[in-house]
Amino acid sequence: MMDQSNRPALPAEIARRRTFAIISHPDAGKTTLTEKFLLFGGAIQMAGQVRAKGEARRTRSDFMKLEQDRGISVSASAMSFDFGPYRFNLVDTPGHSDFSEDTYRTLTAVDAAIMVIDGAKGVESQTRKLFEVCRLRDLPILTFCNKMDREARDTFEIIDEIQENLAIDVTPASWPIGMGRDFLGCYDILNDRLELMDRADRNRVAESIRIAGLDDPKLAEHVPAEQLKKLREELEMARELLPPFDRQAFLEGHLTPIWFGSAINSFGVKELMSGMGDYGPEPQPQKATERQIAPEEGKVAGFVFKVQANMDPKHRDRVAFVRLASGHFERGMKLLHVRSKKPMAISNPVLFLAADRELAEEAWAGDIIGIPNHGQLRIGDALTEGEALRFTGIPSFAPELLQTVRAGDPLKAKHLEKALMQFAEEGAAKVFKPAIGSGFIVGVVGALQFDVLASRIEIEYSLPVRFESSQFTSARWVTGPKADVEKFVNANKGHIAHDHDGDIVYLTRLQWDIDRITRDHPTLKLSATKEMMI
Repeated sequence: MMDQSNRPALPAEIARRRTFAIISHPDAGKTTLTEKFLLFGGAIQMAGQVRAKGEARRTRSDFMKLEQDRGISVSASAMSFDFGPYRFNLVDTPGHSDFSEDTYRTLTAVDAAIMVIDGAKGVESQTRKLFEVCRLRDLPILTFCNKMDREARDTFEIIDEIQENLAIDVTPASWPIGMGRDFLGCYDILNDRLELMDRADRNRVAESIRIAGLDDPKLAEHVPAEQLKKLREELEMARELLPPFDRQAFLEGHLTPIWFGSAINSFGVKELMSGMGDYGPEPQPQKATERQIAPEEGKVAGFVFKVQANMDPKHRDRVAFVRLASGHFERGMKLLHVRSKKPMAISNPVLFLAADRELAEEAWAGDIIGIPNHGQLRIGDALTEGEALRFTGIPSFAPELLQTVRAGDPLKAKHLEKALMQFAEEGAAKVFKPAIGSGFIVGVVGALQFDVLASRIEIEYSLPVRFESSQFTSARWVTGPKADVEKFVNANKGHIAHDHDGDIVYLTRLQWDIDRITRDHPTLKLSATKEMMI
């Protein structure tokens, strides 16, 4: 993150935007927290409302059929809503370990992240993985320790674990009073307030009592003596052991403020949201190969970080999610699609309010807009007002699992090819066409993705398919001088395939093969990632 001090002030509309994602281990409470954000942002009336008695509770942000069956967020959708003077753009990340690649890419489109951890479980494996990606990009991180209304671990223990596991300084923004059944609420350290939890009504915002520091006699009216004594002792220790809140250190990604609460009881959520508004980063400059793009620039530029197909199964549409990097976008604008060098009229852009779409008349740097298209837009594509920019840092990872796929009905092979190409462009899977033989090899990062693909191909294309194990275990993109690549390809025909962009891929069974090629062909580069670039 660059030094803020020497940059011009942003136009007010851009400065009020906060674009962030929520990351967590599965089941730490991310969906509930997302819902409460929408509730407090006025985007939905009742959190987790029940549609019909017999039907299981369905939340607003998970809308694909498979997600409702499995109860997980598979597709990262974006939601925009106002909170006080701020416009929040919440980009939903799939928390499930098997959708990591999509999640990583989502993190390229945000300026900050909220990390949700479970008060009883602390830092879990998945959180660690996502967190590392945030660290790579120096994203500012706010931490929310959820489920304090259940038996949780000692507060200092939780903070220690974050500091040790994630190598980041932690500063308490609030401090819990009691836990589990005795959880009363929190002391809001940043604003010297007592926040009490209302157990009777989950959708009611907690009562907030202004006090003058920890010695205020008013505290005793609300907090039993035993708990008050403990609170004073713990805060005394916290002040000595933990760093105070420092906005610069937070913006640089070295310090995370932590709030304690219970999302299901709507408790602590508002403080966290205010923290994001008051301290969170404004839209940040984005990197491109040519130069850095600043949000206050007059001309519109943005990049596609996700493609979601068939959001509406009745229409074969795809929506490309675009993070606006600069400028003020207005509906109907013509933008240059840099990869194809063709102008595109953006006539029906979409802003997302949970699963309800509304037409976006305008959007500003920092916003996420959806552009319906028929497959022209791919991950990594740039849209600009004429400048040939290429945004960097949007990764594509080599799949760790490869399987061959066949259509149940051999006559439908053409349909299968179409379906697979669509998933490849959406970034849901890698699709490789071997140079020898027929059929396709599909590569994913996590095993669950095969089920997701089979389920979607069946639902969206009414095409039952079979995934079968493949002899290959990994794939590497091959680059180098043209003559050398051609010679290599001819000598290794049985291992060569092309991805959906037509790039050459070497499929292999053993790490030993990769080492051997690196040794025998020093001019070639075998890489496990490919920048999603033109």
